[in-house]
Amino acid sequence: ASDKYPIQDTGLPKAEECDPITLNGPTNSDAPHEGEENGFPDSTGEPLSDISRGESCKEDCTCSACSLRAPTISDLLNDQDLLDVIRIKLDPYHPTVKNWRNFASKWGMPYDELCFLEQRPQSPTLEFLLRNSQRPVGQLMELCRLYHRADVEKVLHRWVDEEWPKRGRGDHPRNF
Repeated sequence: ASDKYPIQDTGLPKAEECDPITLNGPTNSDAPHEGEENGFPDSTGEPLSDISRGESCKEDCTCSACSLRAPTISDLLNDQDLLDVIRIKLDPYHPTVKNWRNFASKWGMPYDELCFLEQRPQSPTLEFLLRNSQRPVGQLMELCRLYHRADVEKVLHRWVDEEWPKRGRGDHPRNF
């Protein structure tokens, strides 16, 4: 059922990519598919980012529809197997591959804190996720797209589509 609401597809990265286009104005006619992808934002013009952040049922809404379709990072932290996979992918430093540091600084973590986390024995990815546990998983998937980490996005996608719905309202804690 959750695939009817592809929350992550309406996210910020797409809006940012479209911004230069929509600011120039008439370019929309050349690329009508841009408008279709984003749905409504084109009709209103400039408040693109406001709409994608949307106050309606985003942050800490507890209505049943939201709790089922938009898991937060704290929900993800309850799944040890998933967490291990993400940590293995995002913890290591690699000169050409974006890792937890890029994600954390994109979400506003100061440089000193990045360095501090790096020195700790605890997984820096885990620490970064803990500090952002209230954000929707969809935003984390947007970061994956932004930094071309399709491997991580795929893992998150599968979890949102397959594991999260099984959890339902959180009656059964683990399915393994």
